[in-house]
Amino acid sequence: MRVTPQRVRDEHAWVRDRADVVVPVLNDTRDRLGRLFETGVDPVSPEAYRREVDAVFADGEVAVNVAACVALLRDLDVTDDYPGFVVDEVLGRELAATVAGGRPLSLLAEATFHVADLHVNRDATANGEGRGVGTAGADDLDAALAAGFQTRLPGWDWREGESPFAVDADGFKE
Repeated sequence: MRVTPQRVRDEHAWVRDRADVVVPVLNDTRDRLGRLFETGVDPVSPEAYRREVDAVFADGEVAVNVAACVALLRDLDVTDDYPGFVVDEVLGRELAATVAGGRPLSLLAEATFHVADLHVNRDATANGEGRGVGTAGADDLDAALAAGFQTRLPGWDWREGESPFAVDADGFKE
């Protein structure tokens, strides 16, 4: 695989255009986690998803890594799928973490990837156009995008406002 600036632009367009599949998975994942943790979580609109895709791809160092993971998962197929289970899971976790950003969000996105992946409808991943759709990596790709973007986007109460653990020059903020 060769990753060029044009390939990054192409993957950006593909990820952006994937809102009709990724956003429902993202919102379903938020609903499941909200129920599990007994908290309300705001849904994400397709427009908010697309704006955040643009923000991720605006950082060239992040964009090239996201584009490479997306391209690999789009093309990844393994006969009978199960032998490829490890590689598509690793790529999915890495993609989710890269999209989410640095720690602690990257770790949360990796964990969320597994929640999303359990509930991705493989048939939904096969309804798009282009390379790799319907391959072994397709469901992991959609789960990774959903996990990464749901983690980085606002809507979680615990992420609103300042952290009680922030320290300023005089000690803890009150």
